[in-house]
Amino acid sequence: MNLFRRAERLQQLPPYLFAEIDRLRDEARRKGVDVIDLGVGDPDLSTPAAVVERARGAVLRPDYHRYPPYAGLPALRAKIAEFYGRRFDVALDPEREVLVLIGSKEGLAHLPLALVNPLERVLVPNPGYPVYRAATLFAGGVPVDLPLEPENGFLPRAADVERACPAKLLFLNYPNNPTAAVADVEFYREMAALADRHRFWIASDLAYSEIGFEGYRAPSFLAAPGSRSVGIEFFSLSKTFNMTGWRVAAAVGNADLVAALAAVKSNLDSGTPQFVQDAAAAALELADGEHLAPLLEIYRERRDAVVEQLRVLGLAVEPPRATIYVWARVPAGHDSLTFARYLLEHAGVVVTPGTGFGSRGQGFFRISLTTPTDRLREAIRRLSELPAWTGSA
Repeated sequence: MNLFRRAERLQQLPPYLFAEIDRLRDEARRKGVDVIDLGVGDPDLSTPAAVVERARGAVLRPDYHRYPPYAGLPALRAKIAEFYGRRFDVALDPEREVLVLIGSKEGLAHLPLALVNPLERVLVPNPGYPVYRAATLFAGGVPVDLPLEPENGFLPRAADVERACPAKLLFLNYPNNPTAAVADVEFYREMAALADRHRFWIASDLAYSEIGFEGYRAPSFLAAPGSRSVGIEFFSLSKTFNMTGWRVAAAVGNADLVAALAAVKSNLDSGTPQFVQDAAAAALELADGEHLAPLLEIYRERRDAVVEQLRVLGLAVEPPRATIYVWARVPAGHDSLTFARYLLEHAGVVVTPGTGFGSRGQGFFRISLTTPTDRLREAIRRLSELPAWTGSA
């Protein structure tokens, strides 16, 4: 008898669809192929110097080497509340409505443990960030697909939400990963009204709030009427300040939801290091300053180069108004996985197959704009020289 079996909950997770792509990528690199990876959404640009300097000084403080307060440093929570007031016109009580996280992924993953009982239904966008589904399964909940379709701007339809009820929780993510779709306050108002009518909670994942183009600025879910009574929002510094490895974010909104998440966290983790939190406070001081404009210009240049070349190659793609991703249809003769494999084998370029984000990602692929511009242009050049765009090529 094998006593070293994994927990059954791991068997419920969907298969790791990128395994074959990862295998081919590593095999190509072993053969000496210069592989360009456009699959990972991890910024290649530097954390602002002022943030690094703040961390350099803060790490020397002996009191910052001890356990942090479970809810986060009061100074950082105050800065987050100030930012929300300034940026979104949303008033937050830093004591009751702001909780510091070890990155937004951690908070999103822990939220179902705080809210969802076994067999309760959770509405999960498809395609969507895989953590929503995995976290639901770990909590013993039942993930229910909420289709995001291009005909509706990759927004869930109210009728689909109502048909899926009763439910305990709905995940929303705008600007969206992987589709780069955006939402407005009226959409959030409609979702908040549905949540109030059908008695479910809403978790808004706002990881890409500051990455917008042509003047677009994403709204907060909490700016919508009725949202505070039904929702919690996850705000991250990772993409805006190139701080993915620093692991710092916040959950804000409904005080009861924030307290429930804090109860889970106090039992499972000990918080973000205090010197990182100190540096995060410095980052928020830059949010309206000189840091953001050059960053957005770099991403806009990369976006335009990718979209232009994909269109030349005959692919259907729209320039995203936000995020660090381009979401495009695969050419005829391919599905998402065969196309990703084709690009890797014939051009040494890695893209993310749409089905990695759910069944409704079939027929799409995602390119991340977080590769140095010269490498991104080299990847585009290679795509332009491919002999054909058919499954037989």
